[in-house]
Amino acid sequence: MRISTDETDGFTELSARLTGFDDASMRATGLVEVYRAVAVEQLGTDLFERLLGERGRPAEELNGDLLDAARAVTFLWYTGSWPGPPPYVVSPGSYAQGLAWKAAGLAAPATAPAGHGSWAERPTESEVR
Repeated sequence: MRISTDETDGFTELSARLTGFDDASMRATGLVEVYRAVAVEQLGTDLFERLLGERGRPAEELNGDLLDAARAVTFLWYTGSWPGPPPYVVSPGSYAQGLAWKAAGLAAPATAPAGHGSWAERPTESEVR
């Protein structure tokens, strides 16, 4: 059962707008709460809340620290890493769930059931779906 808060829902909505993936895709990673906590810690509460307040505004209209914050959150979702300084991978699971892999229709190297070297061969049609 999913526990929902306004802040979590707002972060999920913001993340979906920034990444181009839908809310369900964000939640399916299992990382919404983890990434929300990372964003609050790294951005600080004030900047995080300001960014959430801008979630209905087109990203093209953001500037300054809000634009940098939006880019960092987007980077987090696509790579499973916070851009820093210093940059760091949030967890092995966040690397595997990076949206960059999903956008490419791939599994992160060394995370698929086939294991090490599995990326060297072209996946079958059923594996891509």
